[in-house]
Amino acid sequence: MTVTQVIKRNGNTVPYDANKIFVAISKANQEVAEPERASETDIKAIIADLEQLQEKTLPIEEIQDFVESKLIEQNKYQLAKTYIIYRYKRGLVRQTANTTDESILALVRTTNKDVGEENSNKNPRLLATQRDLIAGEVSKDIAARIFLPEKLVQAHKTGAIHFHDMDYFIQDMFNCCLVNIKDMLDNGTVMNDKMIESPKGFQVACTVMTQIIAANCGGQYGGQSVDIKHLGKYLQKTEDKERKRLIETFGDRLSKDLLDDLVEKKVAEELKTGVQTIQYQLNTFMTTNGQSPFVTLFLHIDEQDPYVEYSARIIEEIFRQRMEGIKNEEGIRITPAFPKLVYVLDECNNLSGGKYDYVTKAAARCSAKRMYPDYISAKKMREHCEGNVFSPMGCRSFLAPWKDENGNYQFE
Repeated sequence: MTVTQVIKRNGNTVPYDANKIFVAISKANQEVAEPERASETDIKAIIADLEQLQEKTLPIEEIQDFVESKLIEQNKYQLAKTYIIYRYKRGLVRQTANTTDESILALVRTTNKDVGEENSNKNPRLLATQRDLIAGEVSKDIAARIFLPEKLVQAHKTGAIHFHDMDYFIQDMFNCCLVNIKDMLDNGTVMNDKMIESPKGFQVACTVMTQIIAANCGGQYGGQSVDIKHLGKYLQKTEDKERKRLIETFGDRLSKDLLDDLVEKKVAEELKTGVQTIQYQLNTFMTTNGQSPFVTLFLHIDEQDPYVEYSARIIEEIFRQRMEGIKNEEGIRITPAFPKLVYVLDECNNLSGGKYDYVTKAAARCSAKRMYPDYISAKKMREHCEGNVFSPMGCRSFLAPWKDENGNYQFE
C-alpha cells in the first residue's frame, strides 16, 4: 500500500505528489549550514518511508509532522526547525492571500447584490454604508481565515449552514439591545460626555429616546427594543404642566370644563407631535455605519402601570400614524420599515369587552392596511415565562429570562 491522496486544510482531497515534499525540504536546506543539510538520498529515504505507511489517504498535517520527525531521527535538528518555520510562513501566505478584492470593488460599483441586499436598513449607494460594508468584507475574510474552524467555514461556503453576522465576528460588540429607557428618562443619562436631564414633557422625552437609540447604534450591529409604556409618565407630565400653566395664567377666569378642554387640546397636540418625532427621527437618522436604526417598539398595555391610561393613548396614536404612513421622495405615503411594532394581546384589551379594546381595534385596522403590528399573547407568555410579559429583542427573537444578583428578573 502507498499514499495516493492528500487531504488539504480546506477539506479538499488532491492526488499525492512526492515532488512537493522534496521541494519543501530542499528549500529548507538552503536556509541552514552545509553540515545540517539533508542529502538528496536522505530526502528520498524520508519520502520512501512515508509511502510505506498503511494509509492511502493522509491529511497534509500528518505528512508534514512525519517529515519533521524523520529529520530529527537523522539528527537534522536545525533543518527540522527551519522546515517548521517554512511551514509556518507558508501558512501565513495562505492566510493573508487577498480574497476580498473583487467583493470590495463590486461594493463600490454597487454590483455586489448579496452584500448590498443583506440588510433592509442599509443603503449600499451611500458612502458611509459602503465604507461599513467594505470593513465588513475584510472582517469576514479575517474571521474565515483565522478565527473560525475550517469545517465551519466550509459548511458556511457550501450552504450547509449560514454563519450570521460574520462581518462583525472579529470585534467585541453588542448584538441586540433591550434599552432601559425608563432608567435613562427618569434619572437622566449622559451622551457624548453631556448630561441629559430627565424630560419635563412628552415631546422632549420622545426626542431623548430617539437620541439614545441613535447613540446606541454606534456600538452595536443588531436591533434595539423599547417598551413604549415608559413614555406614559411624560404624557402625564405634559398634562400636569399645561394645567398648572393655565391656572397660574388665568386663575378662576377659566371654568373647569374649559380648563379641561384646553389641557386636552395641548395633550393631544403634544401626543401627535411626539409620536411623529419618533417616526420621522427613526426613519431619517443615519448612524455611523450608514444605516437606519433597527428598532422595535414594544406596545404593552400593562394594567399594573400607574400611567396605563397615557400609554394606551400613545399606542393608539402610534397605530394611527403607522396607518397613515410616511411620505417617500415622491410624496407617496408608504409603510416605513422602522420602527417594527409588537403589540401585546391581554385581558384588558381583548375584543370581548376589554377596557382598552379600542386600541386592539386600531391595531387590527393597522394590520389590514400596513401588515403591522406583530402580536404577542400575554396569556401564553405568562405560561412559559413564570408569569412575566416582556419585550423581544429588536429582531423579535427572545432572550432567556435573566435574574440579577438579588434574584430579580431584568428585562431591559
